[in-house]
Amino acid sequence: MSAEQQNNEEVTIDLRRLFILIRKHIISILIWMIGLGLIAYGVSEYVLVPKYTASTQLLVNRKTADANQAYANQQADINAVTTYKDIITSNVILKGASKYLANPVTLVKKATPAKKAVYKTNDGTRTLVKKAVKAKPAVYKRESKSYSISPSELASAVSVTTTTSSQVFTLSATAETPAKAQAIANAVAKEFKEQIPKIMDVNNVTIVAEAPKGTKSFPNVKMITAVGVLAGLVISLLIIIIKDLSDTTVREDSFMTNELGLTNLGEIASITMPKDWTFTAKTAEKRGSSRRRV
Repeated sequence: MSAEQQNNEEVTIDLRRLFILIRKHIISILIWMIGLGLIAYGVSEYVLVPKYTASTQLLVNRKTADANQAYANQQADINAVTTYKDIITSNVILKGASKYLANPVTLVKKATPAKKAVYKTNDGTRTLVKKAVKAKPAVYKRESKSYSISPSELASAVSVTTTTSSQVFTLSATAETPAKAQAIANAVAKEFKEQIPKIMDVNNVTIVAEAPKGTKSFPNVKMITAVGVLAGLVISLLIIIIKDLSDTTVREDSFMTNELGLTNLGEIASITMPKDWTFTAKTAEKRGSSRRRV
């Protein structure tokens, strides 16, 4: 027998032994898989703190009436997206967003000062030209619930992704609740749009759409449960294989002759005796003794 054939035979025997072990311990394997799967599900569903992510898109678009400059401006805006990505996560933007989140109100209508009535006197007759106007306070709109978030916390919660050859980039925010993630994303986008003209002397950023309420992004319960089931399978197989390898019982005659070099003189069959065999033998012996005495 060649060495290659012997190796193939050994591989076949090992695989056959593995299948036998799996079939023999299938119940324990299933218990490991189901047990670790349930543990992974319980941890991911009830122990791990969920995270929610909300995203908004911003468009870089420089308006120009010159058709010859349109393409050049578009390329310049695409190249500037990387710069915007760094600026949007800078302390200048995040500090303003943190201040806005503490009191998220937007001015809807400016305050109107009071004005006195204007009269015109003609020939001793006083005529009203303009009525008096009462003072009106400014009208503000509350955008969301107030959140106390420091700039450093915002830096870890906010991320920016870009697409090659695109003027649109995505701003994402991750938080403990869907509403908080939405508020962070919209606050940072709003602050960036207001501050970018002062920083780069441009006014070409548009918020395409405000961020909706965040969706659950962590943990992925299905994936973690699947990993738990797979871990149960691997661990159970490792335990079974290690136990089998540590078992020194001789299972085949070939091991005695090929590996140890011993000569096989014969085989002893396994005989199963009845449970009362010892009792029966002693009883027969007593009976024989009593008969001899007689």
